[in-house]
Amino acid sequence: MFSTGQIYFAIFFVIAFITTMIIVYRKDLKQMKPFYKGTYWVFLGFLVFIGLLFLIKVLMKD
Repeated sequence: MFSTGQIYFAIFFVIAFITTMIIVYRKDLKQMKPFYKGTYWVFLGFLVFIGLLFLIKVLMKD
Protein backbone atom coordinates (compact mmCIF):
# COMPACT_ATOMS: atom_id res chain seq x y z
CA MET A 1 0.00 0.00 0.00
CA PHE A 2 2.72 2.49 1.00
CA SER A 3 6.31 2.41 -0.14
CA THR A 4 9.13 2.19 2.37
CA GLY A 5 10.11 5.80 1.68
CA GLN A 6 6.57 7.01 2.38
CA ILE A 7 6.47 5.16 5.69
CA TYR A 8 9.84 6.61 6.74
CA PHE A 9 8.69 10.09 5.79
CA ALA A 10 5.44 9.70 7.74
CA ILE A 11 7.28 8.50 10.85
CA PHE A 12 9.83 11.32 10.61
CA PHE A 13 7.09 13.90 10.04
CA VAL A 14 5.03 12.75 13.04
CA ILE A 15 8.07 12.76 15.34
CA ALA A 16 9.21 16.19 14.12
CA PHE A 17 5.69 17.64 14.35
CA ILE A 18 5.06 16.39 17.89
CA THR A 19 8.50 17.56 19.04
CA THR A 20 7.96 21.01 17.54
CA MET A 21 4.50 21.32 19.09
CA ILE A 22 5.84 20.40 22.55
CA ILE A 23 8.67 22.94 22.30
CA VAL A 24 6.38 25.72 21.07
CA TYR A 25 3.75 24.95 23.72
CA ARG A 26 6.30 25.07 26.55
CA LYS A 27 7.67 28.39 25.31
CA ASP A 28 4.17 29.80 24.92
CA LEU A 29 3.13 28.54 28.35
CA LYS A 30 5.91 30.56 30.01
CA GLN A 31 4.85 33.76 28.24
CA MET A 32 1.07 33.38 28.39
CA LYS A 33 0.50 31.71 31.76
CA PRO A 34 -1.99 34.38 32.99
CA PHE A 35 -4.19 33.78 29.95
CA TYR A 36 -4.44 30.03 30.60
CA LYS A 37 -6.31 30.45 33.89
CA GLY A 38 -9.51 28.44 33.94
CA THR A 39 -8.58 26.08 31.13
CA TYR A 40 -8.83 23.11 33.46
CA TRP A 41 -12.49 23.94 34.04
CA VAL A 42 -13.11 24.02 30.30
CA PHE A 43 -11.38 20.66 29.92
CA LEU A 44 -13.36 19.21 32.83
CA GLY A 45 -16.59 20.54 31.32
CA PHE A 46 -15.70 18.98 27.99
CA LEU A 47 -15.07 15.61 29.63
CA VAL A 48 -18.36 15.81 31.53
CA PHE A 49 -20.19 16.68 28.30
CA ILE A 50 -18.65 13.72 26.46
CA GLY A 51 -19.49 11.48 29.43
CA LEU A 52 -23.10 12.64 29.36
CA LEU A 53 -23.36 11.94 25.64
CA PHE A 54 -21.96 8.45 26.20
CA LEU A 55 -24.38 7.88 29.10
CA ILE A 56 -27.34 9.00 26.98
CA LYS A 57 -26.21 6.69 24.19
CA VAL A 58 -25.98 3.72 26.55
CA LEU A 59 -29.34 4.45 28.16
CA MET A 60 -31.13 4.96 24.82
CA LYS A 61 -29.69 1.73 23.40
CA ASP A 62 -31.65 -0.46 25.83
